[in-house]
Amino acid sequence: MLAVVVNGFGGPERVELAEVPVPRPAAGQVRIRVRAAGVNPVDGAVRAGVFGGAGQRLGLGWDVAGEIDEVGADVTGHSRGDRVVGLHYGSVKPLGTHAEYAVLDAGAVVAAPATVDTVAAAGLPLAGLTAARAVDLLGLAPGASVLVTGAAGVVGGLAVQLAARAGLVVTALAGAGDEDFVRSLGAAAFVPRGGAPAGPVDGVLDTAVLGEPALGFVRDGGVYVGVIPGAAPAAERGIRVEEQEVAADGEHLARLVSLVDAGELTLRVADTFPLADAPKAHDRLATPGVRGRIILTA
Repeated sequence: MLAVVVNGFGGPERVELAEVPVPRPAAGQVRIRVRAAGVNPVDGAVRAGVFGGAGQRLGLGWDVAGEIDEVGADVTGHSRGDRVVGLHYGSVKPLGTHAEYAVLDAGAVVAAPATVDTVAAAGLPLAGLTAARAVDLLGLAPGASVLVTGAAGVVGGLAVQLAARAGLVVTALAGAGDEDFVRSLGAAAFVPRGGAPAGPVDGVLDTAVLGEPALGFVRDGGVYVGVIPGAAPAAERGIRVEEQEVAADGEHLARLVSLVDAGELTLRVADTFPLADAPKAHDRLATPGVRGRIILTA
């Protein structure tokens, strides 16, 4: 089968298409015929060597949407032909989901949304689970105020929707041209990039990874949640600082799917590329201002 790999670190030019053996599912796993897979910033980080793995062939891809092709032993609740989405967790791995077939733990795989196509569904797992985990970590009661930075991005946009749905009063920080869009997601107030909210907020969900400047918007004793482990600023003024780390959580992913099917969670696709054009997808990933997930189709 064909799979997207890197054999050395660098820019999009290091992305290759390789012929590799078709993987087989072990006990507790399923094999998915990949139809679409999201290209995420973490894929660019793996390609650049942020997570190590020098001297190894590294597979790319965390998100997957497709059909189950083979079921391993001891798997219940999944059958061949099921249309599914899933999260293939792990930065340093020989094969990811940017391939014709992918093997995932059965617990990381759930029925795909019925109301969107496979391409849109492929953008849900990583971004959705990241946003949901971050909103949970805020730990704020309904009516509390939260600022979401990077609110027009993929994770930020989902975070705005989930936070508003949880009853939080959301201020969205995004580009000047994004106000109408983020308000359509449920933001009650808007701050253009480089600006500041009208006053201190109970919490910040920092998807733009602003760090200390974002922490400065939080009231004394409030909460700051970062989305990249190890990138959060030091706590001060009694502020609780949290860092979300995504996990392949099928139960939580299934809840997100149900929100998509209920029309309460909007998924966005910026561009699609065939698997063979993976280097072009990585070029697109590096383009500033991408609004929506980039998807590879296999």
